Amino acid sequence: MQSIYFLIPISLVMFICAIFAIYYAIKSRQFDDLDNESQRVILDDRQFRREQLKAPPPNNQSDNTVNHKNNQDK
Repeated sequence: MQSIYFLIPISLVMFICAIFAIYYAIKSRQFDDLDNESQRVILDDRQFRREQLKAPPPNNQSDNTVNHKNNQDK
């Protein structure tokens, strides 16, 4: 019987904390767009890859190949 006096207030406090956590999540708009957020990561990655492919190659790489060919000729 003594454990009930301890467990009931603890369970009520945990219940109030759970209600507050759900209220906070709803108020901070975490459940507004559940479908598109999971796809946003993939779409951002695709956009980054497209931009990377459109960018011209760096000049340092072409200079290294020219120097390497000149060293082989000697």
